[in-house]
Amino acid sequence: MANDNWGWRARIGVFIVGNEAIPEAEWWAMVPPGVSVHAARVTARAPWARWREDRKAVDLEEDLIRGSRQFAAMRLSAVTVGHSSSSILGGKGWDEATVASLSGILGNGVFVTTNGLDTQAALKASSVKRPFLVLPPWFNDELVATGVRYYADHGFEPAGHLRYDPGRKWRDLPPSELYGHGMGFEQEVEPLYAQIRAGCPSNADGILIAGTGFRCVAILAALEQDLGRPVISANQASLWRCLRSAGVHTKIADYGNLLSL
Repeated sequence: MANDNWGWRARIGVFIVGNEAIPEAEWWAMVPPGVSVHAARVTARAPWARWREDRKAVDLEEDLIRGSRQFAAMRLSAVTVGHSSSSILGGKGWDEATVASLSGILGNGVFVTTNGLDTQAALKASSVKRPFLVLPPWFNDELVATGVRYYADHGFEPAGHLRYDPGRKWRDLPPSELYGHGMGFEQEVEPLYAQIRAGCPSNADGILIAGTGFRCVAILAALEQDLGRPVISANQASLWRCLRSAGVHTKIADYGNLLSL
C-alpha cells in the first residue's frame, strides 16, 4: 500500500497564524513516518490569550477555543501553540496559564504546550545558556527587545541578537508592513544563513531562531557544522518536544542535533 501519512504513532495539533504557510511546510519536512500534523488557524492578534486583571489566569481568544474543541475530538497526542510572538508578548507565566486553560478543553491524555515552553526546553536539553537570538524582520524594535527580555526572564543570558535583514527590496518598509506586502512568502534561507554565521558572537553557546513563520529549518544542520554550536528553531523545537511527549524517539537527520536527542 502507498503511504497515506496516517498518524498511527502520534497525531499532533498545532495552532498557527491564519495566513502563514511556513509552519506546516517545515513540520511536514521534518516529521518522521507514522506521525501526522494537524493545524488550526488563528487570526487573533498576539498574544492569543489575554491576561485577566489579576494576572492569575488568561482568557483564550475565540480561535483557540474553537480549535481546541475540534482538536479534543481528534484523539491527539499533543497540541502546541505555535506562535513565538504570543509567548514573548504574554511574558513570564503566560505559557503556563495558557496551557492550563487549553488543557481544560482538550482533556486528559493530551500533552499541551506553547512555543515559548518548547524553545526553553530545547535550549536546556542542548545545554545552551547564552543563546544568540535571531528574530524575524517583521519584529519591530519593541518586540525585539521584549523577545530578548523574555528569554532573560526565563533564566537564559542572551549573548546578543540579530533581526534578519531581508534585503534591499524590503528595507524601506517598516517591520509591521513586511508581511502585508508578501515578504513572508518570499523568504530566502541563504542570506539568513550568511547573516547568522557572520553575526554570531564568540561567547554564544548556541543559536535560537525564533518565529514559527520564519523560514529556516533548511539551514540548521549547516549552521551547526560551521559554528560548532547547537542551532534551534521555533518549529524544530515544538516538533521535538511534541514527539518526545508522545513517546516517539525517532532520530531525525538533516534538521539539527536537537532532533537526535
